[in-house]
Amino acid sequence: MWHSARVSDSLPPRPSYDELAVLVGEQAARIDERDAVITALRSEVAELRRRLGMDSTNSSKPPSSDGLDRAKRSSSSGSTGKRGKPRGAPGATRMLVDDPDETIVCPPSVCGKCAHDLAGAAEFARQRRQVFEVAPAPKPYVTEYQVQSLICPDCDTVTSGEAPAGVNGRVQFGPGAKARMVYLRGAQFLPFGRLTHALGVLCGLVVAPGTVLAAVREAVDRLGPFVDRVRVLLRAAAVIGADETPAWVDGAWKYVHVACTDRLTLLHAGSRSKADIDAGGVLVGFTGVLVRDGYAGYDHIATATHAECGAHLLRALKGVHESDPVGQEWAEAMANTLLIAKDMMTAAAAAGRSTLDEDQVSFIRSAYAGALSSGREANAGRPASKAAKLVNRFARDAQEILRFTTDTAVWFSNNQSERDLRPTKLQLKISATWRSLQGLADFATLRSYLSTASKHGEDLLDVLTTLFTTGPWLPPDPATHPS
Repeated sequence: MWHSARVSDSLPPRPSYDELAVLVGEQAARIDERDAVITALRSEVAELRRRLGMDSTNSSKPPSSDGLDRAKRSSSSGSTGKRGKPRGAPGATRMLVDDPDETIVCPPSVCGKCAHDLAGAAEFARQRRQVFEVAPAPKPYVTEYQVQSLICPDCDTVTSGEAPAGVNGRVQFGPGAKARMVYLRGAQFLPFGRLTHALGVLCGLVVAPGTVLAAVREAVDRLGPFVDRVRVLLRAAAVIGADETPAWVDGAWKYVHVACTDRLTLLHAGSRSKADIDAGGVLVGFTGVLVRDGYAGYDHIATATHAECGAHLLRALKGVHESDPVGQEWAEAMANTLLIAKDMMTAAAAAGRSTLDEDQVSFIRSAYAGALSSGREANAGRPASKAAKLVNRFARDAQEILRFTTDTAVWFSNNQSERDLRPTKLQLKISATWRSLQGLADFATLRSYLSTASKHGEDLLDVLTTLFTTGPWLPPDPATHPS
């Protein structure tokens, strides 16, 4: 009894029911607090993983930002066929020419069996083989114009002759030479120093960098009628694309803007403001379909019918799904919906139709609504997350996102605009910067001319020579010259 009493006296008193209820409540509150912290940490980890996994394939980041660790791409990805030229693609075999510059006959001197002299022997067969070689750099072709002054035999007045247009100084370069300077700068993106060396090696021309710059600026000054023509044609187009890309100019970021079709390109330079977007003179008052990305700077173009770029949306969906494949299954479903709709529109265009039938439209809209509902449910508890914001975007911009399903003439993606802007990034990689905004503006105008001419299958050297001779080549009006 004594031992039991001592043990009983050493035990703490049992808590009452009310005390236990308070303790359980406190523990539940701590558990809820820790659950909230764990949920927040999980969201933060998912966001960090998403950011670490971002590249040009699952976000709006450019391919140039992928770095050296980017995944290796293959032109045959997704295909099980052999690498090389696709079946049915046109070949590019070098053919023999009928009028070679030089012909050398290679007869055998003696018989290969008995060593008999074969001089004057009868010919059995002849095999033609040709070698294409580069001619030596030509010597510059110099034309001297001697402007004469003559004395009138009747009144003794002295009258001077006139040199051809453009022959103003003692020494100048002709249209062909200037065309090659501008071609190497605007089409091949050579820095001025390397460009002058290339002209010396390839053309035998000794040119200073300042001469090249003067030729580029003269070309841009001559392109006024071209810019006016393309601006009018773009404003009359049914569908155009618009986009912008940053360019480093004298220690600060500026932007190159584009408005384009598959036949026309018009670039201009400025900031990313609404005013500088409008400065191109195409978008203000445009009444066709404007294919663009999600940048809000285009929202003020109220007269246009907007269509969002499907390629941008697919990259955003991929980024969200990769960060949480289980929790963001809706993103994969939405991406599949867009791709199925794209395939339907491609098939409709191939069949000569401009729209889908009612069953196809109903399927697309039903699949879109289903993916959207799943996205809302999956992200109901985290409204500030990237995934939730993307869900809201698909809900808010449904009409613009599905615009491409209303007419086969509307592009699924804005890849055309990105292709037309790509030379800006190439020049930036080569030269790292532009020294002035005027230099960037000149680059944009020159690229507009070269890109549009290339889209029409024109030889770039020819259109540049024409520019310095009679004026700019002008694209035909598709209303009077359909492609």
